[in-house]
This record gives sequence, structure tokens and C-alpha cells, in this order.
Amino acid sequence: MATSFLSIEGLTQKYPSPESGELTVFENLNFKVNKGEFISIIGHSGCGKSTILNVLAGLDEASSGAVIMEGREVSGPSLDRGVVFQNYSLLPWLSALRNVTFAVESRYSEWSTEQVNEHAMKYLSLVGLSGGVEHRKPAQLSGGMRQRVSIARAFATQPKLLLLDEPFGALDALTRGTIQDELLKIWAGTNQTVFMITHDVDEAIYLSDRILLMSNGPYAKVAESVEIEIERPRSRSSIVNDQLYYDIRNHLVHFLTTRSKEFSELSSEQAKDLPKNIRLSQEQPSKPKLLAS
Repeated sequence: MATSFLSIEGLTQKYPSPESGELTVFENLNFKVNKGEFISIIGHSGCGKSTILNVLAGLDEASSGAVIMEGREVSGPSLDRGVVFQNYSLLPWLSALRNVTFAVESRYSEWSTEQVNEHAMKYLSLVGLSGGVEHRKPAQLSGGMRQRVSIARAFATQPKLLLLDEPFGALDALTRGTIQDELLKIWAGTNQTVFMITHDVDEAIYLSDRILLMSNGPYAKVAESVEIEIERPRSRSSIVNDQLYYDIRNHLVHFLTTRSKEFSELSSEQAKDLPKNIRLSQEQPSKPKLLAS
């Protein structure tokens, strides 16, 4: 049996609390990610999504449990894991190009300046930043352009695991859609594994291979793993005509509005008996079929 690229085993996070002495944000999280998968995680605020991402990045340490990547336990930050934050996190005194080359130089210290610049420009061009724009500093760029720089920088270091923390949350709808498409194009040409936090159901369906649904916190859990079996490559013009898209969307919205709270109120024994892996199959236009395991 093949070993998963990423394995989260019994992950629990607790913090001191003045009211109760201890707050358990999430507990006993167990899920696996295959190499090259695009995984999104959705849940209400307070369920620990960003904390999970920080633990995967090595920026935070869980109270218990382990993160195993390629057979080794994750401990501390590593260039094998890249992060794109919602707030861009660019160095304001450097140009867009230098923000990317700075990261590339850290990854490939043996490369010449010419190699570094060529590699950085390749990824900036892929996100539509070339023709002189690459020499502008972050203050001279729009919010969408800054996020393009962040995405180019993350992909340019070629991490094995790319972590996205609501990377499009601060962008307008039109810019968000454009950058999502550019992200998919870059991802399709690499073998990188992506783990993304989002609150946007449509975004998760459009981008992901699989969506993890978190129950409400405290004591949050991964309630379900929903497979997105909409054919790739995807386009917005075709996806809105796919009945499966609406079946999946309704399932996710129903979970977020109703079932996430219900799940959080179940005992561990009751939750154990519920199906965890969900696949919606559109066998007949009027009868979506739920396949669970």
C-alpha cells in the first residue's frame, strides 16, 4: 500500500484559558493528503483552520499528535513548505522581482544571478507581472498585483507543499477569479501539493480535488472529506452548467449552515459511526447519488 505524501495523525491543539483553565481548539485530527492533490479546508471561525496551517508550515507546534511529510515528522519551518498569506507579506523596500529572487536565492544558493533572475521572471510572467511591472515596489502595486507576487514567490521556490491561507480573501471578485485561474495554470504544470484555507464555497469547489469540512469549535474535528469529481481543466463557463457542481455546493452549504453545529454536539462515539469520505455522483439529472465510506 502506497504511503501518503502528508499524514496528519491525532493532531490536537490546546491553549490556556482564564475561564476554563484550558481551551481545546481542535482534537484528534486524522487525515491524509496524496502527492499533487489540491486540498481545501472549510469551517466556521474558531475551528482552528489557520492553526492547522501554521502547524503544517512549522510555524506553530501542536499540543499533541504529529504531521508526517514523506515519512518524516514536520518540525519547524522548511523551504520544502511554502506559505502564501492573505496580507501579501512582501518586503516593502524591494521590487516585485527582488521579492521573488530573495526567496529563490535562499532555495538555490548555488545558482548564478542570471539563473536566479531568469527563474524568478518565469513565475512572475506566469502571473502576468512583466514588461517593467516587476521593477515596481509593493507600494506601487495594486492589491491583486501584490498577491500575484506572493504566489509567484511561493511557486518559484518550488516547495513540495504549498500552504495558502485565504490568499484571495482581500481581493475583489474579478481580480480573485483571474488569479485563481493563474494559480490553477501554474499548479497544473507542477507536481506540487496544495493545502488551502478558504471561507468561499465556490472557490473551494473550483480549485480543489477534495474539501475537508471542519465542525464548529471548540473541540473541532474534520467531519467529512468531500471529493470534487468535476473534470479538469475547469472553467467558470462550463462549471456553472454542471449539475454536480450544484449538488456539491448544496451539500457544503447545508453542512456549514446546519450540520457543522450538529456534528460538534455529537459524542466521539457517535461521530465515529458517520461516513467520513463523501463522493457525490450525478448518475441521473434528477437524482444525485451520495456515495460514502
